[in-house]
Amino acid sequence: MTAPVALVTGAARGIGASVSRRLAADGWQLVLFDSCADEPALPYALARPEDLAAVVAQCLEAGAPEVVSIVGDVRDQAALDRAVVRAHDDLGGLDAAVAVAGVIGGGDPAWETSDEMWEAMLGVNVTGVWRLVRAAVPELLRRPMPRTGRVVAVASAGAVVGLPKLAAYVASKHAVVGLVRSIAAELGPEGVTANVIAPGSTRTEMLTASAAVYGLAAPDEFAVHHLDPRLLDPEEIAEAVAWLCSPGSSGVTGAVLPVDAGMTSR
Repeated sequence: MTAPVALVTGAARGIGASVSRRLAADGWQLVLFDSCADEPALPYALARPEDLAAVVAQCLEAGAPEVVSIVGDVRDQAALDRAVVRAHDDLGGLDAAVAVAGVIGGGDPAWETSDEMWEAMLGVNVTGVWRLVRAAVPELLRRPMPRTGRVVAVASAGAVVGLPKLAAYVASKHAVVGLVRSIAAELGPEGVTANVIAPGSTRTEMLTASAAVYGLAAPDEFAVHHLDPRLLDPEEIAEAVAWLCSPGSSGVTGAVLPVDAGMTSR
């Protein structure tokens, strides 16, 4: 039986890299997609091509039968379309689309947010998810019934709460929830599930950037907001994504799964 195929955006580091390695360990074939370039509106550096190359090697070592890497921006429909074509031509199709690519930025109240910051947050964090879905769903539907296709988007605890100084980021993550729930309603009869993971404060470069927004000495200070007072590791988010991509999650769709150490249960 041919190994299933997943397309993962934001795969070069952080949660995306952990998701890629975790799916590799389950024997998935992978198309790993990342911009590998900085975003001018943001004060922190994004991943580099060598980061993506390292994740490819790690996935092969972890057990992925085949791994394809593509450098591209999730705001670029043509780039995502090419990624899906590669999944079809090189790996035999597509079984899961996992939207992890995301950015964070802020520091100003909502009414003082710059156009550039607003456009970066909405463009990457929600339009990027929509563009992935636009590219991937027709390929997911090429599988014969009964299907086991999966759409998974990694959002944030900020998808269900308000956060000061991060209005554009929070707006984008709330929008992801509405988008994915609508996709779940549309794909339900087609045998394809669509769900959202909402992580709490996780040890990534994005969390370091969040600490800078609030003037914190270290990202560890965010742990106070968790019932389990520690930061999450990216691997913990990856475990949830892997489950949502597995046959065992077949009864779950249109859900927002918090992996946040209790952050949003207060």
